[in-house]
Amino acid sequence: MSDSGQRAVVLLSGGLDSTTILAVARDQGHDCYALSLDYGQRHHAELAAAAIVARQLGVREHRVMHLDMGPFGGSALTDSSIAVPETPGCGIPVTYVPARNTIMLSLSLGWAEVLDADSLYIGVNALDYSGYPDCRPEFIAAYQRLADVATKRAVEGRPIQVRAPLINLTKAEIILLGRRLGVDYSQTVSCYQADATGLACGRCDSCRLRRQGFLEAGIPDPTRY
Repeated sequence: MSDSGQRAVVLLSGGLDSTTILAVARDQGHDCYALSLDYGQRHHAELAAAAIVARQLGVREHRVMHLDMGPFGGSALTDSSIAVPETPGCGIPVTYVPARNTIMLSLSLGWAEVLDADSLYIGVNALDYSGYPDCRPEFIAAYQRLADVATKRAVEGRPIQVRAPLINLTKAEIILLGRRLGVDYSQTVSCYQADATGLACGRCDSCRLRRQGFLEAGIPDPTRY
């Protein structure tokens, strides 16, 4: 099978935002290569969701990389001794995983060079989100500067573009965009403590943001709680 357009590596967690970003990249004419990371997250069901989404949206290849961040601790998503908050709090929540997006982008940047891909897509969002520092426009801009000096392609005049087109959208706007692009959100898993079947708790920060997004979009929430 030959390429139909420019190649792009898309970070795919299996959640709502990353699934939307994959649909966006495909709609923009890219041949998409999806990368998921098994980093020891407690919501492991998202990886099964990512595999389903990758098949549905017709990626050229889907890879799951194993990099256990659990031994470092420091996050409720990788340390079972830290409870996932179920009520809104102040500041950056304990569900923040230190350096996660930096690591994920670095892995995808390496694969993009091997593939001779033109773009990296990441579904970070800085409006309806949990306040993670690596979801802000400043982070994406800084990582672009890094990619521009760290890769052979960029030195040779063909920089890899780090794209985050959802970054200034509300959750409702993201859902409406995905709906227009034919995304089946019933197959996605966003919950920070989803069980092995993908059943969501309905109480964590991610569940609250997701539910509110569907409510504001005026679309029935297909999530299994």
